[in-house]
Amino acid sequence: MSDRNLVDLIKPLVSEDGFCDTLIANVRLMKCAKSLPRMPLIYRPGLTIIVQGQKIGYLGDREIHYNSGHYLVQTLPLPFECETFASQQEPLLGVSIDIDPVLLSELVSVSSEETLNPSVSHFPMSSVPMSDDMIESVSRLIKALHDPYTAKIMGQSRVREVIFEALQSPQGDALRALVLNQGRFSLIVNSLKQLHQQLDQEVRVEQLAEDANMSVSSFHHHFKNIAGSSPLQYLKRLRLLKAQMLLNQGHLNVSQISLEVGYKSVHQFSRDYKRYFGAPPTKDKLREEAVI
Repeated sequence: MSDRNLVDLIKPLVSEDGFCDTLIANVRLMKCAKSLPRMPLIYRPGLTIIVQGQKIGYLGDREIHYNSGHYLVQTLPLPFECETFASQQEPLLGVSIDIDPVLLSELVSVSSEETLNPSVSHFPMSSVPMSDDMIESVSRLIKALHDPYTAKIMGQSRVREVIFEALQSPQGDALRALVLNQGRFSLIVNSLKQLHQQLDQEVRVEQLAEDANMSVSSFHHHFKNIAGSSPLQYLKRLRLLKAQMLLNQGHLNVSQISLEVGYKSVHQFSRDYKRYFGAPPTKDKLREEAVI
C-alpha cells in the first residue's frame, strides 16, 4: 500500500474544499485545491494525515512539515500558524482523526510501557514519518468509509488501530503523557489545559508555576520549550483565535466577545485583534481559508 493508493481512496469521498464529517465519529476528511498563505489557526487534538499536498506549521521558532510522507500528532489545541501548498490539479487531501481521551486511556492502560523516558523531549505538536503499518491502518479506515455498513460496525475498531500505531511512533510518549501524568511535559500540559479552561479569567504566571511545582523561571523555560511562546503570549493568541471563532459564529457582538475571552478593555481587544489578524474585529468575517 502506498500514499498514491490513499489518494485514490480519498478522492471519491470529497468534493468541496474544507473539512467534511464522515460516517465514523471523530473522523473527518479534508481537501484544499489552492495554496494558502501563512495564517493563525488552531486544530483539535488529534492526528492530521496528509496524503497529497503539503502543510508547514509554525510554532515559535519550530517549523513542522507534514506531507504525504508524514503526519501531524497534536496532543493539545495549540494556537499556531500554518501554510498550505496545493493546486487544482493536485489538491491537498487528508484525513483528520480527533483523539478520544477514553480510547487513548484504554490503549495506554494495556500497554507494557507505563513510564516515560525522562531524558526524551516531547512536544504537543510534532510531525511523524508514516510507517508501513500506519499506512495500512489508515487505508483500512478510509476503505470503511466507502461502505456505510462497514463504517457502522468496524469504524471505531479502525480508528483504534490508527491511534495504536501513533502510540508506536516517536511521538507516542507525548500521547502517553496525557494519560500517565509523569514528568515536566505532563505538568506543562496540565498548565496548558488550565489556560484553555480559564480563558475568560485573570491568569497569574506565578500561580501556574506554583501549581506545576516549579520556580517561575523554570516554568517559563519549560513552557516556552513545549508551547513555542511564553505563557502570556500563548494566552493572548489563544484568546484572539477563540474570539475569531466567536465572531464567525455571529451570535455575539465585539464587546461581548472581548469579555468572553478575558479582555477587560474592548479597545485593547480591538488593537490586539487587528495586530494579530490584520483587520479589526468589526471588519473581520468568516474566511474560507480558516477551515483548513
